[in-house]
Amino acid sequence: MNRSDVIVLGAGLAGLSAARDLMNSGVDVRVLEARSRPGGRVEQTTLADGRLMQLGGEVIGPSHTAYTQLVGELGLTLVPAFAGLPGDDVWLLADGRHVGDLPFFDDADRASYERCESEFRRLVASVDPDDPWSHPDAARLDQLSVGQWLREVGATPNVVRARDIAMLALAAESVERTSLLSDLRKEAVTGDPSAGFYDYDVWEVSRVAEGSATVALRMADELGHRLTYGAEVVRVTVSTRGCAVELATGERYTADAIVCTIPVGPLRRIRIDGLSDERRASLDRQRHALTSKVTVAYADSFWARDGLNGTSYAETGMMGGTWVQRDGILSALVPPERQSAFLSTAPGRVHDELLDELVATFGPDARTPQSLMVRRWAVDPFTLGYITSWRPGDVMGVGPLHGTHEPPFYIAGSDQWVCGYMEGAVRTGRAAAAAMLGA
Repeated sequence: MNRSDVIVLGAGLAGLSAARDLMNSGVDVRVLEARSRPGGRVEQTTLADGRLMQLGGEVIGPSHTAYTQLVGELGLTLVPAFAGLPGDDVWLLADGRHVGDLPFFDDADRASYERCESEFRRLVASVDPDDPWSHPDAARLDQLSVGQWLREVGATPNVVRARDIAMLALAAESVERTSLLSDLRKEAVTGDPSAGFYDYDVWEVSRVAEGSATVALRMADELGHRLTYGAEVVRVTVSTRGCAVELATGERYTADAIVCTIPVGPLRRIRIDGLSDERRASLDRQRHALTSKVTVAYADSFWARDGLNGTSYAETGMMGGTWVQRDGILSALVPPERQSAFLSTAPGRVHDELLDELVATFGPDARTPQSLMVRRWAVDPFTLGYITSWRPGDVMGVGPLHGTHEPPFYIAGSDQWVCGYMEGAVRTGRAAAAAMLGA
C-alpha cells in the first residue's frame, strides 16, 4: 500500500503545477503519470544542431498570467513568437496559391467583416467568462453556431468562408460546429475591450526561449521521487474517509484527497466511484478537438528570402496552415475535419503528402527538411485530443460545475479553463492546489 496526503493524477502542466505548489506548502504529494515522461501535451526534441523542436503546445498571449508567472519562478524567459514576424501570408485555396492579403475579399466583404466583428465585440463585452451561464440569452447564444450567427447578422458568404479557414488553421472545429457562446467566452477572458475574432496578436505572441516543454521538465525535476511514471489509472474511489487509486498493474495508492488532471477523453475509460452523477455528467459532456501536429525543421527560414513570414492558411490538403516555431522550424496542425484522411494514410505516404503541401506553399526548398515529426494527439491514448472543443449546446450542457471541485476530488487541466492551451493547465492546476490548501 502506498500512502500520501494527496494524489495528483497526470503529470502534464496542470498536474505538475498543482503538485509543485502542494509540495512547497509541505503536503506529502504523489503524482501518477501513465506515460514515461512528464509534460502531457507539451513535448520537445533536440535536433542534431542543438535546436529544440516543440511537438506540442508552444505559444501564449499577454492574458496568460498564470503561465507567465510560473515561467518566471522557474528561471525561464519569454521571447516574441511568430505573430510579429515580417512578410506575407500564403493562402492555399481551392483555386490555387495566393500571397498577401485575403485574396477573395472585395470591398463589400471587408465592410461586412468589420460590421460582424463589431457586433461580435459588443457581445463579448456582455459575457462574464467565469459565469457565462448567467447571461440572459445564454441558452440561445450557446445553441447558435458561429456560422449561423454570422449569417444572421448579415455576413457575406466570403466572411463565413474566411472565418472557417481561420478555424482550420487553429485546428478547432468548423464555425458551423462551434458554439457562439463558447467563442464569446473565450475572447471575454482576455479582458481586452477591443477583443474581436481570434487574433494571433492577442493569443500567440510569446514563447519560452528554452522550450515550452522545459517548463514541465523543470517542475518534474523539482518533484523528483514524488513522480511515478508508467502508472496507468483504471479506477478511482473518492470518499471523505479516504481516497484510493488503482493502476492497470493492480498496484494501489491511497490518500486523503485527489487532484485529477487527466483529459476528459481518457478519463471516460476510468471507473470513478464516489462522484455525484451531476459531476460525472458534466465531465462526460466535455469534448476535445481531434488534432495532430506536424513539425518540420530546415537549415534556415528560407521562405523569408521570398518575403514570406511562414504563416499560411490551407483550404485544401491535410494541414490547416503553418506558422514559424523558431528559426528554420515550421509548425502545423491537422484539424479535426481532416483527421480521417490523415490517420488512414500509411506513415510513409503521409510524410510525402505533407512535403507536397509544404512545397505548394513555400516552394521547392521545402522538399528537403532536416526533420519532419508528427504527433498524433487525436489518437494518443492518454490525450485523445488537443484543445477543448465546444459544439453548439455544450456550454449549457457542461454547466456551471465546469472547473469547480467536489472535495476531496479536485479537478484541473486545460479542459477546465475557458479555452485550453497551456495557460488553462497552469491556471487550473495552481487553483486546485490553492483550493485544497484553503480547505
